[in-house]
Amino acid sequence: MHKQIYVNLPVKDLAASKAFFEAVGYTFNPHFTNDKGAGMELGENLYAMLLAEDFARTFTPKAFPDAKTATTGWVCLSCESREEVDALVARARAAGGNIPGEAQDHGFMYGHGFEDPDGHHWELVHMTGMPPQESAP
Repeated sequence: MHKQIYVNLPVKDLAASKAFFEAVGYTFNPHFTNDKGAGMELGENLYAMLLAEDFARTFTPKAFPDAKTATTGWVCLSCESREEVDALVARARAAGGNIPGEAQDHGFMYGHGFEDPDGHHWELVHMTGMPPQESAP
């Protein structure tokens, strides 16, 4: 089916967004990065395109809600361990990201997240199994 994913996110200050995500530990593909957008590498065949708002507007006539006050969706990334989840959240906090809640441990899944400078929510999870099956009514 699909071979890659590109999540496109409008950002108010591309340089500040790049600096934030570099501080968290992500890298950018120079072939897909210029003054209009930055191709952030999230993993094998996983990318987030951080698009300067003026450029992002060329793709859609819809308004961009302020992600600091409204949620239209969020990015969820799998991690190799609980420690990786915690380390990424710690680096995001140190880089100035907002941490909107506490870590959640559901037994089979551990998660925590952060908001980037534009307010986009990034959730990080480590799964050790499947959720328990609920009994049928």
